[in-house]
Amino acid sequence: MSHAVEQPKNIRQETGGPVLNIEHLKVTFATDTGDVKAVDDVSLTVAAAEIVAIVGESGSGKTVTAKTILGLLPETAISSGAVLISGNNVISVTRKHLRQIRGLEVAMVFQEPSTALNPVFTVGWQIAEGLRAHGKVGKKEARARAIEALGKVGIPEPEKRVDYYPHQFSGGQKQRVVIAAALALNPGLIVADEPTTALDVTVQAEILELLRDCRDIYGTSIVLITHNMGVVADLADRVVVMYQGDVVEEADATTLFASPKQDYTKKLLAAVPHLGRNSASAGLTERAHQDAEVLVQAKNLVIEYPGRLGTPAFRAVDEVNFSISAGEVFGLVGESGSGKTTIGRAIAGLNKTTGGSLKVLGYEMLTYRERTFRPLRKDIGFVFQDPAASFNPQLSIGECVAEPILIHEKRSPQEVDKRVGELLEAVQLPKIYANRYPHELSGGQRQRASLARALALNPKLLIADEPTSALDVSVQAKVLELFKEIQAEFGFAALFISHDLAVVDILSHWVGVLYKGKMVEQGIGSQVMGNPQDDYTKRLIASLPVPDPAEQAKRREEHRALLHS
Repeated sequence: MSHAVEQPKNIRQETGGPVLNIEHLKVTFATDTGDVKAVDDVSLTVAAAEIVAIVGESGSGKTVTAKTILGLLPETAISSGAVLISGNNVISVTRKHLRQIRGLEVAMVFQEPSTALNPVFTVGWQIAEGLRAHGKVGKKEARARAIEALGKVGIPEPEKRVDYYPHQFSGGQKQRVVIAAALALNPGLIVADEPTTALDVTVQAEILELLRDCRDIYGTSIVLITHNMGVVADLADRVVVMYQGDVVEEADATTLFASPKQDYTKKLLAAVPHLGRNSASAGLTERAHQDAEVLVQAKNLVIEYPGRLGTPAFRAVDEVNFSISAGEVFGLVGESGSGKTTIGRAIAGLNKTTGGSLKVLGYEMLTYRERTFRPLRKDIGFVFQDPAASFNPQLSIGECVAEPILIHEKRSPQEVDKRVGELLEAVQLPKIYANRYPHELSGGQRQRASLARALALNPKLLIADEPTSALDVSVQAKVLELFKEIQAEFGFAALFISHDLAVVDILSHWVGVLYKGKMVEQGIGSQVMGNPQDDYTKRLIASLPVPDPAEQAKRREEHRALLHS
C-alpha cells in the first residue's frame, strides 16, 4: 500500500483487554403500533487487532448493534445493557464524553461513501474537521495530517488530491477517503457497515486489502457488518451470526465455514452463490440458442455522451459486437463505467446510439424515433436495480403491475385484475399483495413485483440491470431461483447485467465481458468463468471472494501475484 507509514500501536492495545465489550445489549424502537425489539440480549467482544464480522439478513439487528457502538441510535430507541469501549459505557456516558470517544476511540465507515462525504467541502477539509473537533490543531498541521491519512489509504498524489472535492473521486477512492477520515485520529476500533456493497469486485478486493492493512500495520480492531459471506471469508478472524435480534452462532471464521452448527447459519451459507456451482451453462460445448431467431444484434456499436464546455465526447461503448437469440440468457459483466448499463438502456430505447448498428427485434436503433419504436416496447421488459425507486409510491403494487397492460392493451378491468393476480402468483407473491403499497413490501418482495411488471405483456426480451445487487444472500438466492424458473416457463430471452460473476454464472448461457467500453471476451458462461482468456477477465475472476477462508487465502495470493506480474 503506497505511502503506508508504520505507526506505534495504540496504548489501548497494550493492556491486553478487549477493545470492545458488549454485554446483554437490548434495543427497542418505540413506534405508533407498539414497541419493536431490534436487538435482544446480545453479548460479544472484540480483541485488539481482531476483525469480527457480524452477519445476518436485513432486520437481524446487525446495523442497530453497530450504531449502538457509536451512540448513533435515534431518539425513538431505548437501549439497555453495556457497550464498553476502553472502560466507558457508550450507552450511559454524557453527550460531551460520547463526542470525545467518537474519533479518538472508535470511528465508523459507512456503506455509501457518496452520502457520508459533504459535496461542498474538499476531502482534506473534511478529514481536518475531525482532527480539529478533538483538540487544538493548527491549519497547517491539520492539512499535513490529512495528506498523511490519504497517503495511508493509498490515494495517489495525496498532496494534490487533498484539495479535491468528493465528485472528483471514483466510488472506490471515495470509500478510501472515508476510511482515511476514520483512521485520522488513530482509533483503536473501526466499525465498517457494509463497506464494499456498492463496489465492483476488483475495487472491493482493494478495499478489503486496505482494511486488512489497517489491522496488520496499525493494530486497529474492526467490526465488519456485512451480508457478503465471501467478504467474511476473506477478512474476518471471527464471525458472529445474528437472526431476528439474537446471536445464534459465534465461531472463528475457519470453523464456521467448515462446520456450522445452527440450521440458520447452514441455510445462510448454502444460499451464497459460488462460481462454478449450479452454472446454467454447465456441460454446454456450443452456443445453446444459436439456431433461434436473433432478437438483438450489435455490430461495431458505438455510444458516445457529448462533452460539455469544450470537453471532448465520452465514448461509453466502443465498437462492440454481440447478439442475443430467442430463449437465451446473455450475461453482461464488467466494472462500473464499463458500459453495461448504457448497452441495456440503448436496447430499451432509453439511450441513443452514435455509430455502428444495433438491431432490436429487427428495428435499427441508429435511426431511432420514439413514434416508430413504441409498438415494439410491449415486447421488451425491464427490471431495474432498485425496485423502490422504479415504483410509483402512490400506486398500489397491483396498479404498478397493471400499468403496462393498460397502456398497451385494451382489456376490461376484470381481465386486468385477473392478469395481475396470475402475474403475482407466477413470481410467488400472494394475490392479496396487489392492494399493498411498495413501502409495505420487503426488498425481495419488491423485486418480485418488479419482475411481475416486466412480464406483464409476455415480452420476447427481458433486460435485467443488477436486479439482485441490493438483496441479502438468502433473498437473492430465492429471486435467482425464481428468475430461472420463470425464464424456463415463459421462454423469453434476457440480457442479465451484473458485476457479480457468480450470479451471472447461475443464470447465463452466454457471457460477455466488458472493459472500458470494449467487449474483451465472450463465450459459453462456464468456459469464460472456468478458463478465461483475457487478462482483464482473469483479474475480475481472481478478485471475486469465495465463501471458504482456506480457498480464499489461496486465491488472494494468486490475485496479488496477478497484480504484480
